[in-house]
Amino acid sequence: MSLPKILQDNLRLPVIGSPLFIISNPDLVIAQCKAGIVGSFPALNARPAEQLEVWLERITTELAEYKAANPDKKVAPFAVNQIVHHTNDRLEHDLERCVKYKVPIMITSLRAPDEAVAAARSYGGLVFHDVINVRHAERALEAGVDGLILVCAGAGGHAGTYSPFALVSEIRQFYDGPIVLAGAITKGEHILAAQAMGADLAYIGTRFIATAEANAPQEYKQTILEASAKDIVYTNLFTGVHGNYLRQSIVKAGLDPDNLPTADKSKMTFGSGGSSRSKVWRDIWGAGQGVGNIHDILPAAEVIDRLALEYQQAVERLQAKRFF
Repeated sequence: MSLPKILQDNLRLPVIGSPLFIISNPDLVIAQCKAGIVGSFPALNARPAEQLEVWLERITTELAEYKAANPDKKVAPFAVNQIVHHTNDRLEHDLERCVKYKVPIMITSLRAPDEAVAAARSYGGLVFHDVINVRHAERALEAGVDGLILVCAGAGGHAGTYSPFALVSEIRQFYDGPIVLAGAITKGEHILAAQAMGADLAYIGTRFIATAEANAPQEYKQTILEASAKDIVYTNLFTGVHGNYLRQSIVKAGLDPDNLPTADKSKMTFGSGGSSRSKVWRDIWGAGQGVGNIHDILPAAEVIDRLALEYQQAVERLQAKRFF
């Protein structure tokens, strides 16, 4: 199955910039979309809830104006991430705003996205759902999603443990629709590799933390530049769902990253962000295993320019070796 038309015709690179809790904001999303990749943000980043409409108004207006002024450029659609877990007391409100602004893509997480699919169908939007295993993929497809985001080993924030080779291959046995692949993707050649193994799009998050537009403390960005894969700790302590975090931030919080307790998932919340949840993501920094490939803080457009160049160079290398 080919990609939906809105993605076929408007992408410079087959990439979605993943939604980063607290970090993704309109500045980053707009920069990503103008540079030709899907920009996204969690709805919960807009605080208070009324701010979401302000963000959606700004993003839709600026992108429409930019596209009208630059008809020859590929201007990508944007996406809004919805946490569909039952503790998210903003979900109904946020879905209503997405319907009002006809958000092109909704990215759903943490539970089967039936409500989001129904909302998107009302205006022709797309829903892509995060999964870490085959069972989650099957349930999302039952809900009627338009694509799957496979969050594999090495991805930043909430992530699974399966190799992308294993998970993509298993899901391709029963699903021929759009697949987005996440997991330590930081370079243009990684995007091509994701396509080669059967994915349609790459999902890139950690690389965009170290950008000028990202709403992350300078210390967080600098730590990413200094980190490598060995500095990534996989734990469920902070939210109840396993994820990858920077060792340095765990140490700074007074914890031993090599001896973290296991959390009781049933007592964790994933909702509209009480102070404890906000504190976790402010003080404990998510990052993927690809941090060792990130060495500078640049505007998002320059990061995307570099990815595009690396992608083209990777294609040319393979062509020179007659693999294509």
